Amino acid sequence: MTALAHQQSGIGRVFEHRFTQYRHSFRATIFSSFLTPVLFLAAMGLGLGSYVDQGADPSLGGLSYLAFLAPGLLAATCMQSAAFEAAFPIMSGLVWSRVFHAMYATPISGRDIALGNLAWIGARMLLVATVFTAVIVAFGAAASPLIVLAIPAGALTGLAFAAPIMAFSATQRTPEKFNAVFRFGITPLFLFSGTFYPVESLPAVLQPLAWVTPLWHGVSLSRALSLGTITDAPLMAAIHLAVLLGFTVVGAWFAVRTVSAKLVRG
Repeated sequence: MTALAHQQSGIGRVFEHRFTQYRHSFRATIFSSFLTPVLFLAAMGLGLGSYVDQGADPSLGGLSYLAFLAPGLLAATCMQSAAFEAAFPIMSGLVWSRVFHAMYATPISGRDIALGNLAWIGARMLLVATVFTAVIVAFGAAASPLIVLAIPAGALTGLAFAAPIMAFSATQRTPEKFNAVFRFGITPLFLFSGTFYPVESLPAVLQPLAWVTPLWHGVSLSRALSLGTITDAPLMAAIHLAVLLGFTVVGAWFAVRTVSAKLVRG
């Protein structure tokens, strides 16, 4: 077996392990991963949106609030789901159950374990984004068939967060610092990265902070695909994609290093 084939086999084994786990526990994720975002979209997009639309907010560019909100919420949901998947399950495998140490005692490497987990998170986010996109279409909030490309865009947004958070998770022995990550990182980004209103509505001093976050790029890319406006600014779309890929690749590199180091230390 070549080195590449061996590595792919190791990553596949880790992916298979996570998939098997999910088969036994997926019912517990249905509400948080699927029903909660759908209810949120209905409440904010249809409920609050009916009042927003009455005011004809010029910052929405003539869009209904539902059409504006839906693709942003898709990207934000992938961010939240991926961040959770890269935090507690990784700590569980490295600290609590130590199942990753058991894998490491076989020919599976630390690199395989890190990349196999990232591959699984990517697959999970594709599933989440697919279901959410179907709901967007059912609600009549998609203006273009390019909405289907928002599925991989949403999954990539999730990976842009999952990779660096996994790298951080591998350095922790207790989950206390995860509270800070979600409270002071994920939640503010959810609220202030263009999901619910254009970032141009923020104070001028805060707008550059939103622009450098992966979520803003994911939201903007998903929204442009949903509305069919991506061809109006192809360079900007390429920048969004490059930023998301950059966060994912750099984060994955650090994740491989920190996961491998954790497994070596025991």
